[in-house]
Amino acid sequence: MAHETLIQANLEKFLLVLSVSLSVVTLSRTVSFMRQIPYTLLLVIVGVLLAFEDVRLVNLSPELILEIFLPPLLFEAGWNLHWKDLKRDLFPVTLFAVVGVLVSVLGIGWMLAQFTDIPLAVSLLVGASLAATDPVSVISLFRELGVSRRLTTLMEGESLFNDGVAVVAFGLLVSLALGTEEFSVRSTIADFAVFVGVGVGMGSAIGFGISYLTQRFDLPLVEQSLTLVAAYGTYVITENLGGSGVIGVVTTGVILGNFGSRIGMNPRTRLLVSEFWEFIAFFVNSIVFLLIGDRVQFESLQENLVPMGIAIAAVLLTRGISIFGLGSLSNALANSRISVKELTVLWWGGLRGSVSIALALSVPAMLSQREDIIGIVFGVVLFTLLVQGLTTKSLLQNLGLLDEQSRREEFVEAMARRSALERVLNYLETSDRPSEIDEEFYQYQFALVRGELHKLQHQIEGLQKEDPDLQDYANELVKEKLLAIEADTYAEFVRSGQLNKELAPFLQEVLQKT
Repeated sequence: MAHETLIQANLEKFLLVLSVSLSVVTLSRTVSFMRQIPYTLLLVIVGVLLAFEDVRLVNLSPELILEIFLPPLLFEAGWNLHWKDLKRDLFPVTLFAVVGVLVSVLGIGWMLAQFTDIPLAVSLLVGASLAATDPVSVISLFRELGVSRRLTTLMEGESLFNDGVAVVAFGLLVSLALGTEEFSVRSTIADFAVFVGVGVGMGSAIGFGISYLTQRFDLPLVEQSLTLVAAYGTYVITENLGGSGVIGVVTTGVILGNFGSRIGMNPRTRLLVSEFWEFIAFFVNSIVFLLIGDRVQFESLQENLVPMGIAIAAVLLTRGISIFGLGSLSNALANSRISVKELTVLWWGGLRGSVSIALALSVPAMLSQREDIIGIVFGVVLFTLLVQGLTTKSLLQNLGLLDEQSRREEFVEAMARRSALERVLNYLETSDRPSEIDEEFYQYQFALVRGELHKLQHQIEGLQKEDPDLQDYANELVKEKLLAIEADTYAEFVRSGQLNKELAPFLQEVLQKT
């Protein structure tokens, strides 16, 4: 009986959280002044207001964040992350994700130890909690604002892969703070290699395994369900094997999104799965951001105002050093061509969120400064979400980066409409006119469609004159379409039994030469 009562109570709490979240999201799209605020940040604000009134919805535990919320969000991000774009910027992403995290851990830890009475070991623990930019916060914000694909790839790639370094650093520093382990460079590097290696290995095995499995049948709902099992299954298995569940899930998502969806899913299934994960990401984001704000403890924030202010300054300073320093290094060594404007957005857009909170909440209770760590981390997270998050859109507009993305979106929309009308025109030209349709009406429709096509063509040409880079973008879209057609054709041959194995892409190397 008690068990049934507990289930009912948890269900009621879940429904309450969901109702509040969806109400806020609905208001953010119907009230004019709220439309200027990304709905994720609006959820944080509402959560903070609820916390101020001491209304606690659900206890936000590290297990809830890491095991329930993160896997689907990471998988969805990996599914939509284009490998070609990531490969192009793999060098700067690796620098930001590895070296940048180390700079943040050491820099934040040193500043806290230098300017407060917090011991160095505990200060470094705060640094590790705040070192990784949060993929949940960053991805949702950038997508909602419509940031350019290149900038989104840089931020997403860093955010998705820097958690492995931060978690390894956090685990080591917890042991140092408790005095249960001594620092060793060799063992630290070995632990990190195992952590990342197991994550990539398990993610690759599951990703490629499901990719080849879905080649053998065409059952959209089963294939959709397999991706959901893959997201949670990869995380659980990888963590149990001592690897990084985060890196494992991201690897699985990238493989299934870029490889499995091409060789094992027809276009309709691919669209169905993409829409399914778009819904899952929206659903989970609507809950997690509300709970982040609702978890705030104002007493703890007030008691740690000074170290919190120092931590905020340290986060901004170390982030600036790593982004501008490593970005310049990447430009010099790998000719990455990351502009100062893009580096500025990467610096200011380095939000902290659920990952930092999960790490802070997982500090052992036996550590006497645990509540101080949680208070400082929550304060910094709130600053990045509410101050940096709410001003990121203005920064993008002032730098002219949103205008560029708007032109690109307008260009793609015009091309899509042109393609649709060309199909309509082709139907009118080639199909037999039904006898009951008046010839004059038929010709009038034909003239209307052809006129709209001319308007769209002038619009496309005008956009290309305004932004010559759109021509290169159009060329890339055509290449992607050709590669997709090639992959779909091979998949059809495998599913029909005419081929026993997937053929390696032929066009990819050919198109790279053009």
